[in-house]
Amino acid sequence: MNPAVWHHRNPLVHTLKALSEGRLTVGFIGGSITDARPRHNWPEPVIGWLVERFPQARIVVENAAIGATGSELAVFRAKRDLIDRGCQLVFVDYAVNDQGEPDEKRSRTREGLVRKLLADGSRDVVLAHTYMQDMYGAMAEGGVPDSIAGLERIADHYGVGSVWMGLYALEEVRKGRMRWEEWLPDGLHPTSRGSYSYGQSIIAFLERELLGADGARALAVEHETGSSAAIRALPEPLNPKHWGAAEVLPLAEAETEGPWTIRRWPYYEWIDQVLETAAVGAKLAFSFNGRGLSLGFDFGKMSAEFRYRIDGGEWVTVNRERPDWCGDEGWFRIWFLEDELASGAHRLELEVIHGNRPDCRGTNFRLALIGVVV
Repeated sequence: MNPAVWHHRNPLVHTLKALSEGRLTVGFIGGSITDARPRHNWPEPVIGWLVERFPQARIVVENAAIGATGSELAVFRAKRDLIDRGCQLVFVDYAVNDQGEPDEKRSRTREGLVRKLLADGSRDVVLAHTYMQDMYGAMAEGGVPDSIAGLERIADHYGVGSVWMGLYALEEVRKGRMRWEEWLPDGLHPTSRGSYSYGQSIIAFLERELLGADGARALAVEHETGSSAAIRALPEPLNPKHWGAAEVLPLAEAETEGPWTIRRWPYYEWIDQVLETAAVGAKLAFSFNGRGLSLGFDFGKMSAEFRYRIDGGEWVTVNRERPDWCGDEGWFRIWFLEDELASGAHRLELEVIHGNRPDCRGTNFRLALIGVVV
C-alpha cells in the first residue's frame, strides 16, 4: 500500500452540487481528536476555510464526534446525528479510536458505517486518519499501521477519498516546521498547532477536489447524468458480516421490573433519553430480531454494573474498566455483547448489580441505546 497523505478516488459530487446551490451541510464523526468541544480541533480550520472560500454558500456544521468512542457506536448514531441532519459531506475519523479493537470486529463496524453513509446516494464521505504513538514504529519504517491499512481497504473498495493527517503532521516534524511537543505533547491529543496541521492536510485535499480540475470534471459529470446519486451504486461488501443494517431499538420496548424511569437526558447532547435506575437488583428484558447486540450507556465512576443472558443461556457478568480520566458520569460508552447469533428472534434479560469493586462507587444504571446488529 502506498503510504501517501492524499488519495483522491472519486470526486466530491454531492459537495460541489450543494455549494453551487448555496448550502452545504458538513458532518464530522470520530473521537476526541475531532470532538468540537475543545474548540481548537482540526475541524475548526477546515470550517473556516470553507466559509472563506465559498462566501456565497451557507455552511452548516454537524460535528457528531465524541471522545473515547469508536466506529461501533458511530454505526448506530449515523442516522440520527448525520444522515437525518442532511449532511452532504462527512469526514470519518476512527484510525485511533478503533486501534485496540480486534481486526474482524472493526472491519464489520467500519464498513457498516461507510455503507450507511453512502446507501442513499446523497453524500460524499472522506476518511481522515489521525495518529497515536503506537503507530510510530510502522510509520518510521515507511509502513502503514494496521488500523489505517484496514480503513484504506474500505476506502479503495467504496471509492471514497482519504487523508492521512497523521502522516502529514509527522512530515512537518521531520522537516522542522513543527516541534513534536507542539503537535502531540501526550502522544495522542494535538495542541492548537497540531490540529492546524491536521486541518491543513484536509484543506489541501479540498482545494484539489473543489477548486481544481477534479471539481470542474465532477460538476460536468453531474450535469450530464442529471442526478449525482446516479453516478455509482454500492459494491458488494468486503465483509459479509458488516453492520450496515444495524438499527436502534426504542428504549420503551424494554420490559422492566423495579424502579425504572425513561428520562430526557439534559446532560449530554448526544443522548436523547435514558432508561434509568439506581436500584441494585432491578431488571429489564426485551426481544429483538437480528444476530447481535451492543448497548450504550451514560457511564462513569458512579455507574452500576450488570449481568445479562441471551435466550435463556448462561449469565454473563460485566466488569467495565474505569480509567483515571473517566468522570463520575458523562461518557457515552458502548458495550459489545454479541454479533454471531443465528439471525432471527432473540431475547435479552439483564439485571443491575453493584460491581463490588473499589472503583464501583455508585449504582447509577443509565441505558442510552439498544443497538441491534441485523
